[in-house]
Order: sequence, then C-alpha cells, then structure tokens
Amino acid sequence: MSLESLEHADAFESLGGRMPRANLDRLVVSTVVGQIANPLVRGSPYRVGRDGVLHVVPGTGGIVLNRRVGDRAVGLAGDHVEPGVSLHNNDHDVIGPRGAANKGMMLFACIGNRARVETGRATGASGVVVGKHGGINHVIVDFPPVVLRRLSIGDRIKITACGQGLELPDVPGVRCLNLSPRLLARWRLSMHRGHLHVPVTHAIPAGIMGSGLGKSDGVLGDCDIQLSDPAIVRKYRLRSLRFGDLVAICALDNRFGPSVRLGTITVGVVVHSDSHVAGHGPGVTPLLVGRSSVLKPVFSSRANVAAVLGLRERLAALPSPRQREQGTVWRSLGRCASAFPRSRLAK
Repeated sequence: MSLESLEHADAFESLGGRMPRANLDRLVVSTVVGQIANPLVRGSPYRVGRDGVLHVVPGTGGIVLNRRVGDRAVGLAGDHVEPGVSLHNNDHDVIGPRGAANKGMMLFACIGNRARVETGRATGASGVVVGKHGGINHVIVDFPPVVLRRLSIGDRIKITACGQGLELPDVPGVRCLNLSPRLLARWRLSMHRGHLHVPVTHAIPAGIMGSGLGKSDGVLGDCDIQLSDPAIVRKYRLRSLRFGDLVAICALDNRFGPSVRLGTITVGVVVHSDSHVAGHGPGVTPLLVGRSSVLKPVFSSRANVAAVLGLRERLAALPSPRQREQGTVWRSLGRCASAFPRSRLAK
C-alpha cells in the first residue's frame, strides 16, 4: 500500500511559488495505539499562580467536549487544557523502561496523522493528531463533536503514524519535526528564490519562551509561551492565540531541544491552553526549524491546522498584525534580533 493511500495526502498547493520537494518515497508508515487518558491530579488540587493566587480549574487529560482546534487558547477557566482527546499508551512490555511504549507513540505520531477509534461506542470514527504535550506526555487528537460525546476514558485509538524523517531536499537548511506529509501538502508552503515561505498567525520572541527549555529533543513534546508581561502580550497579539495556530518563534533553534539562537526560526503549532503557573503558557510543538535567511514566515489568519486540514470552517476571530508589530517583527525576520524585548538585547 502506498504512502499516499495511507496518509490521504492531497495535491500540493502554493502561494505563487513552487511547493518544495519532499522525500515521500523514503518515509515509513506504521501503526501506534494509545488509550484515552484520565485527567490526573498530582498532590494538591490547587495551582499556585504566578501572582500568588490559588486556582482550582480543569487541566490536562480526559475528553474536552467544548474546545477544539480553532478555538481561543488564552483566557479559559482552565490550565494546560488539551482540546479534544488526550492519549497515553499504558501498555507494558517485557523490554524497555517504564513508559517506553508511550514514548514510542509520542515519537512516531506526527501532526496531521489520521487516527481511528478501535474500541467503544465510537468504533470506526476518524480523527486527526493535532498536538504533542510534553511533561504529561500526551498525544492530542481532534474528533468531530458528535464523536467526542460517544467516546469514553480508556477507549483505544489507533494512529497511522508517518512523518518523522521527513526532509525537504530543496531547502537543506530547514529541518522537519513532527510534521506529517498530509499537513505539509495542505499548508501551502512555497519556494521563492531560494526562500521557503511559511504561512503563520503570529511571530513570537524566543525571549518569552518558558517551560520546555532545557530539553534535549524537539520531538517528544512542546515549549510554552509565557504570558506574564501584559505589554508583550499586547504587542504580539498573544491573547488571540488559538489551538492549532501555526506560529513562528524567533530566534529559537529546536533541532535538539529548544535553544535561543539568533538567526534561527522555529515554526510550530499551539497544542494546549494558557496556564496560571509561572513559566508556563500555551504550548508549541515544533514542525519546522531553519535559518531566518531561508525560512520566511508570512502572515495568514487561516494558518491553523483546523483550517489547513479542513477540520472545521469557522475559527475564532484573529486580528491582523498592527503596524508597530509589523515594523518591529515581521519586517525584521531576516535577522530575528528585533523579535526580542529590548531588555534581552541589551544584556
């Protein structure tokens, strides 16, 4: 069976340039399975906010019925909320350390992969992988609302995993992580005079990234956007972040774990909601990493996996970049230095 029939890859589209070639003929397609995870409470039910206030709100895990990709990810009465269904592989094997099976699912699954319900009342229903949340180590899958209401904790979900090892020969300076061929085909990436133009909704300074820094890989989770400074939140329109938004983080190098590096851009997808906890916020799973001389983000209000993959038509409203934001960030992505707060540059 061909890669195209397994992944349902669509015809490549472009924004006036040509779509970069990909090594589709060399990719491996496999099956991984997880169970719908219970919400977990570790120790106290209280979350201590960065302002010292205690919060009791829903968090990770379970089945979220009223939040999907395309909905607002900031300002919810929740903390690290995962839209849709949270998967964890609880199987044990005779080899490997505890949690190895779940780590295998986390590694193999890529954003845009197809998922299928294998047990329970919704058996046979189809969904799509839309996130990977590190720390709690969940794979997040989107299903239509009618399916979500029929699912139960413990139901087994099969993922047709494909994407790790994806390469773009036309742009050797760009590395793909967690990116399925299906999402690549529909994202409308395009080549212009040696530059890869990538539709995104936000340009975010690496200086405000938090939880996830210090990891030694970029494929088993996410890195959080801190929203603790109101002026920065306003400047970069961060209250408008949505689940599924494709965003550019400048200057972040996520090839071997998130590291601040001028002249580098990481493009990823927003996978979970804001958080009250210091150092945490909306999480971003990396998809593309490259030099800013090659990787060129372009603004599009429809650069969200819900729209790109046709999961839903209507998304939460998104304001366009203001003139000040365009002048300090979008027109300066060639260097990425101006994407930092000035206090960071001065140090």
